[in-house]
Amino acid sequence: MTVETRPARRLHRAWFVAAAAFVALLAAAGFRAAPGVLIDPLHQEFGWSRATIGSAVSVNLVLYGLFAPFAAALMERFGIRRVAATALCVVALGAGGTVFMSASWQLILCWGVLVGLGTGSMAMSFAAMVATRWFVRHRGVVTGVLTAAGATGQLIFLPLIASLAVDDGWRTASMVIAIAALAVVPVVLLAVRDHPADVGAVAYGAPEGTEVERPAPKVGTVRRGLTVLFQAARTRTFWLLAVGFAICGATTNGLVSTHFVPAAHDHGMPQTTAASLLALVGVFDVVGTIASGWLTDRVDPRILLGVYYALRGVSLALLPQLFTNSVQPSMWAFILFYGLDWVATVPPTVALCIRSFGEAGPIVFGWVFACHQLGAAFAASAAGAVRDQLGDYAVAWYVAAGLAVIASVASLSITRSSKTQKPQLAQLA
Repeated sequence: MTVETRPARRLHRAWFVAAAAFVALLAAAGFRAAPGVLIDPLHQEFGWSRATIGSAVSVNLVLYGLFAPFAAALMERFGIRRVAATALCVVALGAGGTVFMSASWQLILCWGVLVGLGTGSMAMSFAAMVATRWFVRHRGVVTGVLTAAGATGQLIFLPLIASLAVDDGWRTASMVIAIAALAVVPVVLLAVRDHPADVGAVAYGAPEGTEVERPAPKVGTVRRGLTVLFQAARTRTFWLLAVGFAICGATTNGLVSTHFVPAAHDHGMPQTTAASLLALVGVFDVVGTIASGWLTDRVDPRILLGVYYALRGVSLALLPQLFTNSVQPSMWAFILFYGLDWVATVPPTVALCIRSFGEAGPIVFGWVFACHQLGAAFAASAAGAVRDQLGDYAVAWYVAAGLAVIASVASLSITRSSKTQKPQLAQLA
């Protein structure tokens, strides 16, 4: 008797591309995690004020956000693989360049401009581009996983950076990040492809009968990015998403990521302990973001955003009372709660951009993310100024809590149906 055997199913290439993108985003996250643990070492060595160092962080965050939509357009023009590999090299150049700096303008050039441009090319729009091109089924989950790469990078690099900065100096920490970024370049070049058609396939989960077809490259990168912005800016949905995500950036990258460690240190907590707590936020963020991606495939994204921002506001309002010279149970609870919410906002925001603006959705999300980074940049500088003037960060935490409530209201105000955006879909595509 013969037994019929079925040929083994090959794993779809989309999963390899997503895995390589995860590694690339993880590496790019390393230097973004550095500012919070390098503020005090730089202050001690050079005598620069926290506001001055915060200004360099602000330049980084602004460029990181403003370049994202143009990076998405560059990926349409030159391909995901080449843009990502080049971006990692620029990150390595900026990180390594800080070793030789002796003036604050050099900090702004290396830490602000170079790393800002490099990480901006590896920002959330990169994750949105990979998820949109390579996945139909499980797109929300993949977006969540790629978004979580930033938190995972923080988890891996932040304790290491803090330990190296304390034991071997901040220069060693910077060089480790530069080497890690360069090490990922071969992974991107070998595994990432620009479009499923490059390997004779269609996106994972595409409807049966979908043709293997590669879209024509879009020319005019700057014009494409600006045209999408001007047309999207005519819609109410864009502005509500932009306001919410600007506040998201202010309450995460700008405030907590940059100032949590020095704020905890102000209350007597060792810097390495505070850095480990912030890294632990990254652990829970991975879980929260992936879960948010799963929920985004099943629940109205507007409702998810409204809930996420409201819960974030509550946690930030309570934080000033939780700082002590040691880690208390209440602080553990904050780390768990806040970590689950950290960037859980990204999958539903991406989903709303794709739903409302179609093929141009990744570029629209790039502009929404630019607003995220403008909010982060403002918060990084403003919180440093608050600390310099008032001697503590309490006011900054309370203002951030109020802003989170505004973001919740803005998200819930987005029109439920995307019918009103249909005229824009044809123009933006």
